[in-house]
Amino acid sequence: MSQSLAAQADRTLAAPRTASPAAARLVVLALVLAILAAAALMLDMYVAQFVKLGNVPGDLKSLVRLAEAFAYGGTVGLIILLAAVLDPRGWRVVPRLATSAFGAGLLADSLKLLVARQRPSLADSGGQVLDTFAEWLPLVHANHRLQSFPSGHTATAVGLAVALSTLYPRGWWLFAAIAALSGFQRIESESHFLSDVLVGASIGCLVGAACTTSTRFGRWLAAVEAAKKG
Repeated sequence: MSQSLAAQADRTLAAPRTASPAAARLVVLALVLAILAAAALMLDMYVAQFVKLGNVPGDLKSLVRLAEAFAYGGTVGLIILLAAVLDPRGWRVVPRLATSAFGAGLLADSLKLLVARQRPSLADSGGQVLDTFAEWLPLVHANHRLQSFPSGHTATAVGLAVALSTLYPRGWWLFAAIAALSGFQRIESESHFLSDVLVGASIGCLVGAACTTSTRFGRWLAAVEAAKKG
């Protein structure tokens, strides 16, 4: 089996590099989300105040809180395990799902060590948006209350959605919708500002794009998934 997988990987890695339409779309989407995040800085305080005043309908709150399971590390692990059990390819789908989801979350969490920002639950909703940024390069000195930027949960959810859409393209709209609800949950829970969530989504798209067949690593993932049992 290991020889078959190695041979398949060698053939796939040696294949000519062609631009992946999916990867290109993801990169463009990531850039659009990053631009929207910059623009959202002007709306962050208004959105935070809207949520703080309890204006989100109760039924919507219940729905988005369920969607958090798509972004939380433990339940994401269970989703990946479920895919490995139900998919005929078995464990071969795990590398793509784990790398895209947890890789995006890890990258977002790493950025938290570079920029300290108050969470909406602690910030003065009547203040200025720049006041929510505490310091630059806080590294290990930043605590949970100053790790609003960017949203690691949203990055994880979007990375997972991209990987699931690659493996099961018929459900792309459902995965995208759940990821969007996960992002909204981070705003509704006053854990992140709108711009934090948009940057997290951008990171998820970029990591997802890196796992496509347009990259050497993506071609390796495809080889792993295509390898026959034996």
